[in-house]
Amino acid sequence: MRIKILTLFPEMFDGFMTNSIIKRAISKGIVEIKIINIRDYTKDKYRRVDSAPVGGGAGLIMKCQPIVDALKDNKGDASKTIMLSPRGSTYNQAKAKELSKLDDIILLCGHYEGIDERVNKYVDEQISIGDYILTGGELGSMIISDSIIRLLDGAIAEESISVESFDDNLLEYPQYTEPYDYNGDKIPDILYSGNHQAIDKWRKKKSLLLTKEHRPDMFEKHILTKQEKKLLEEDDKEKASWELAAIEKGKKFIK
Repeated sequence: MRIKILTLFPEMFDGFMTNSIIKRAISKGIVEIKIINIRDYTKDKYRRVDSAPVGGGAGLIMKCQPIVDALKDNKGDASKTIMLSPRGSTYNQAKAKELSKLDDIILLCGHYEGIDERVNKYVDEQISIGDYILTGGELGSMIISDSIIRLLDGAIAEESISVESFDDNLLEYPQYTEPYDYNGDKIPDILYSGNHQAIDKWRKKKSLLLTKEHRPDMFEKHILTKQEKKLLEEDDKEKASWELAAIEKGKKFIK
């Protein structure tokens, strides 16, 4: 896969490309990342790539010409061109999987107060990484690139991505490391049982309950299987049993 990132600040990507999984994926030839300086394409004698907005307003707007020329020079027949923009659909894991199947992606990073409106017709899609303001699209392009690269064959161990948060609109189950007892917090005994079927059942139940509690918006989108419905019913019965036992204990204490 090739990922080309159009930016005014190429130095921001030095650390991103030379560490951890991204560095290994590049060295293995799994992905090629090309950082393209938009400023190299300006025809302005002072190398300016921005200008005050026509009609007045605060800040500076990235000019049309350097961006369009950079896109034309780097876009191939198979390229998918994406602009980081608040107008775009919100990025998620499903989109990451979709993009990971492509061979050539171009990410356009905006900066300052935005990009000349006329650039929009030269891109295939707009994506937003969330409803908040950043100084530019560089961090967003790193997030998108990272989420795509880790899904590529050979980038990381296959078992590491076999079950993850957001798959099928569910959060991942709880994970633990030794020691068994840390300041009174103990690892659930079921995880030491060696019964993989029981462990899988426990993990599935925890995944459902965590999603229901922390991300009800995701839980509503998840289509429950018969087994998952049964697990939730079991949890309701367990809670009812605990509540009844607590009530009975309270009655005895009052007497």
